[in-house]
Amino acid sequence: MYNLISFICARDENAATAPWIADSFPIIKIVLLCLLAICSIAMIVFVIMQKSNTNGVSAISGQSDTFYNRNKGATLQGKIKTLTIIDAVLIMVFCIAFLILNTIYPAV
Repeated sequence: MYNLISFICARDENAATAPWIADSFPIIKIVLLCLLAICSIAMIVFVIMQKSNTNGVSAISGQSDTFYNRNKGATLQGKIKTLTIIDAVLIMVFCIAFLILNTIYPAV
């Protein structure tokens, strides 16, 4: 897998690169790391704010179909769950972007 990434991102060392491009990669990597840290802290907060899905006796009594269960997405807990999923996707995107940037422009 690493050889494939190296082959795709291979650079010609003699090729001229604009200085602003070479200077912008470290800055973009720092910004991505800061965004990743912020999203990670937000993920911790969202997970801590969530309530447990079960109270430990749902296997015995079964699950009832109540108004609250049908409209769970409109509640605060449903919104927190949605924010957690969005935050997880953002973390994944930032990690992949950082990996690609690190492969194209490795630290010297």
